[in-house]
Amino acid sequence: MNLKNIDDWHPEWVRAMEKEVNSLIKSSFAEDLSDWGDVTSQAIFRKNEVKAARVIAKSDGIVAGLFAARRTFEHMHPEIDVTDAYEDGDSVAHGNVLLTVEGPVVDLLTAERTALNFLGRLSGIATLTRKFVDAVSGTQAKILDTRKTTPGLRFLEKYAVRQGGGINHRMGLFDRVLVKDNHIEAAGGISPAVLAVRDYFKRWGLTLPIEVEVRNLAELEEALSQNVQQIMLDNMDVETIRQAVRQTAGRVPLEVSGGITLETVRPTAETGVDFISVGALTHSAPVFDVSMQMV
Repeated sequence: MNLKNIDDWHPEWVRAMEKEVNSLIKSSFAEDLSDWGDVTSQAIFRKNEVKAARVIAKSDGIVAGLFAARRTFEHMHPEIDVTDAYEDGDSVAHGNVLLTVEGPVVDLLTAERTALNFLGRLSGIATLTRKFVDAVSGTQAKILDTRKTTPGLRFLEKYAVRQGGGINHRMGLFDRVLVKDNHIEAAGGISPAVLAVRDYFKRWGLTLPIEVEVRNLAELEEALSQNVQQIMLDNMDVETIRQAVRQTAGRVPLEVSGGITLETVRPTAETGVDFISVGALTHSAPVFDVSMQMV
């Protein structure tokens, strides 16, 4: 796969995304074709009749998922020839030809919707991410994604965030400790929760970053006393965030989370925080409009 902007991904994550793509293609074909296949295309065209088509952007934005579209066509028929005009992460405009495909026309038309679904979903995420990244340009804040992804599309959607210029927060529950409000409530406070994590690490020989979520300045002070690697400021207004930045004085990176929009992200970034996590990147990104047109 021709993958960009993920040089820091663990090789297992790349392999997981490859498995994710292959599984999604198979399941998408299964739900689309059942036992009969594409009855419309099969009725109209001869089995080996060859045609060409172009996949065209009908929006302006950032393209992502070209590798998945390519794999979709190749999975449908190995003799389909796919030519990329762009790479994931590129800016594209309405009317740009993203891919040219040539092969058995029945197979082109059968694979069309699955390929376009990949491109539409992933390019939509990349495009929205770029808007947030551009909105904080000139500040030190970096845009993070979250785990609010579509079930089964975690690696693909986080890959799309990277194509838009965002940063992956944690890939799952396995690669970073994030002590959130429910952990804190159940453990009896921030300090007991963090101490329990460190005791667990000691017993199992683990070393992972520890991040703690705080809801007010008092909790921030307690989290700072625990020397954790990152602190998340949850649902704070801009003035409180500004106070938190002063109180922290650079001792630990600060992340802001909770209800961030394109209208509020710039004022939030200007407080001096290091990271802003935006669930909307993956749970609310509009689909990027693409179409396939026969030549």
